[in-house]
Order: sequence, then C-alpha cells, then structure tokens
Amino acid sequence: MASDDMTAFSEKLHALVTARLGLSQRRLANQVFINPGHLSKIINGHKLPSPELAQALDDAVGAGGELVALLPAREARTSRKARQGQSTPPAGTVVHGPTPERGGDEVRRRAAMKLITVASAGAAIPPGTLETTLSGIEEALGNPLDVAGWERLVTDYDHQLHTTPAGGLISDLTSDIVAMSEVFKRRLPPLQHAELLRVSAALSGLLAIEFCDSGDQRAARITWGIAIRAADTSGDQQMRVWTRGRAAQDAFFAGSSPVAVANLANEAEHIAGGTPSPGLAKACAARLSLAVQQRDNTKIHVALADLRRTCDQVPDSNIKQSVFGHRETQRLWEESYAYVHIGDKRAEGTLAQARALYPDNALAPLSNLKLMRAVSLIKARDVTTGLQLALDTLQTQKRSSAGGRMLAGSVLGALPLKARALPEAREIRALGFTAGA
Repeated sequence: MASDDMTAFSEKLHALVTARLGLSQRRLANQVFINPGHLSKIINGHKLPSPELAQALDDAVGAGGELVALLPAREARTSRKARQGQSTPPAGTVVHGPTPERGGDEVRRRAAMKLITVASAGAAIPPGTLETTLSGIEEALGNPLDVAGWERLVTDYDHQLHTTPAGGLISDLTSDIVAMSEVFKRRLPPLQHAELLRVSAALSGLLAIEFCDSGDQRAARITWGIAIRAADTSGDQQMRVWTRGRAAQDAFFAGSSPVAVANLANEAEHIAGGTPSPGLAKACAARLSLAVQQRDNTKIHVALADLRRTCDQVPDSNIKQSVFGHRETQRLWEESYAYVHIGDKRAEGTLAQARALYPDNALAPLSNLKLMRAVSLIKARDVTTGLQLALDTLQTQKRSSAGGRMLAGSVLGALPLKARALPEAREIRALGFTAGA
C-alpha cells in the first residue's frame, strides 16, 4: 500500500477526532469495536483500515464519506459495494489490508453501530439487530438453546396482552419471532426443535390475537395459519387444539364466514379426541357463538352443555388471566354472551359473576361485559341507560378487541328503529361501529 494513502487517511482521521470535543481515541475504538492499539496504528499512519472499518470510522466521526474517499481506488469501490448491500469477500479473505476483519465480527460491529444509533435517537430497535450484536457472546457460550427462556417470554407477553392497548405488542412480538427464526437455522436435536416449534406457535398465536384485536384481519388470518402449521409440526396435541380453538373464536368475532369458523372448531375437536383442554373449551365457545348468531335455540343449549362439561374437566391454572387457559371467568363471559343475545334472564346473574371474578387488569373482557350489559338493558327497554353505558364504555376503553367491535354492533342492532337516530347512537356510529346481530 502506498504510504501517501496511509498518511492522507491518518491525517484526516486525526483532524476529525481532534475536532470532535470529548471524542478520545479509546472511545472511538469502542464505538467501532476494535482494539485501541489497532486504531492508534491507523491514526499514526502505520496501517490502512479495511473498507468496512473505514466506513465504520467515517460514520462514527461524521465525515460524510471524506474518509472513505481517501482509500485507494480498489478499497473505495469495495466499501461502496458493501454499503449498497452487494457481496463482500468471504470471511477470512484478505481485502487489500494487513488486518482483515472476520465476516462475523464485521456484521456484529455494524449491528452494534446501528443499535447505538437507534438507541440514542429513541427509535425502535430493528428486528435482529440486538441479537446480531450479542451473537459473539452466544458463540462463546456454545450457542445454548434456552427453551425455558423462550417459554418465559411467552408467559410475559401473555400477561402484557391484557394490560396493553390493542396492537401495542405487535412490534416486539415480531422482533422476537424474527429472532426465533434465526435460532431455527441451527442444527437442533429433534426434541429441542419440536419444543421450539411449540413456543413459536404460541408466539405466533399471540401476534395473531394482536392483529385481530387491532382490526387487521388479513394479517391475523395469515399469522394464525403460521401458528397452526408450527403447532402441527411440533406434534404437541394441546397446542394444535389451542391454535385452532382460539383461531375459531377470533374468526367469529372478526366476522369470518360461519363455515370457516366451524371448520376450525371441527379440526380442534377432532385433534382433541375428547381430551379436555383449554383449546377444546375455546372450540366449544366458538360453536356456541355460531349457534347464537344463527338463533338456533337447540344448538345453543347443546353448545352450552358441551362448554360447561369441557370447562369442568380442564385442570385449574394458577394464572388468573391467560389466553392459553380457560377459567371460570371465560366460561361465564361466553354464557353471558349467549344469554344476552337470546334474551335469557340468566344474563344478569352470569354478568355479575363474571365482573366479580375478572381481575382489574383484564381490560378487554371487562369492557365487553359492560357492552353486554348495555345490550341487555336495551332489550329490557331501558334504552337511555343502555345506550349511554355503551357509549361511555367505547369512549373510555383502554384495549379494543374484535369481540368488543361485534358487541358494539349488537348494541346498535338491538335499538328500536326510532332510537337509532338518538345522539348517542350517532356517536357510536361515528366511532366506526355499525349495527350487527
């Protein structure tokens, strides 16, 4: 390499570092993830950096391309290609410099630079960036697969789902699913691979629920499909049943065709083979909702009996509120939904029981119970009280849901013809809700 190239680069870098108050050589070396001694040799004109390192230094000191422009022609062209996402030499290949960086180290350095940039700007960390930055530590630890850690993550998201506005977890869930896809690239033992598939089905199911509750039904449908296939490949029976049972419920409240809802419920029941589980209870609940929609009293009472029998046999859980469980609160919610819509007097009792049992952080279920109460009041001809309760609930709810949107439609649909012109009814329609069953 020509000494004048090294001199020009080193002098420019030295001037830029000197001009940046508070930027020491050690701090700059830390920012671009190289040894301070290596940086010292570059600044003193003893070494010329690789194109990738030159670009990293250029970015770190805000040179706007001036440093990269001082590289010899071939290095500059290589740096531009790397910056444009074109192919770079394989790891370990000498790239016109006495100190070639390993490919993995360079990827991690760039990921770390991106992480520092977005963190300082207060922006969301792009999926995979943090994982790439920390991958060196993973390699040093032998890349252990922490399935229990992934399961804890599912539990945490499950908890947050009930206390976070609809859609608020989509970004984080997506990032973690992207990170999990990287884990699948490893050569995993069959048992660990199956365990991870089960966890991925759970994460995908949570993401599908978020899409559904935030109103993106196409994304929800696609994500439920992924969750179901992951569960099937894992071989875990309960997860296979759960993904279909919960997907059937979401499909119903999202307004999907009765055939699509029934097919999902049928599949869940077939896979369950009579074995009670939370997923089977959800399939029974979806059948109950379909029967209510069809106003078939015989099917309603059969579905209610099936739901109660299944719920009675589902083992109790220590978790008060979980989308993966099916507790008494959820059964009472579903019974209330049926009783309210068919005008059964038992609605008052089940609504009161459900409200008393749900924890305060169950935002969507509690809002939906208020909407059911509003439907019940309107059907009992207390239109003013019911309509005002519905409007207050919709205006103050902290988490929307697909079920809530359907219940808002039920409120409008239950109104006598003359009452549909009332100001409260107009306000509910202005919020984007339309009359339903």
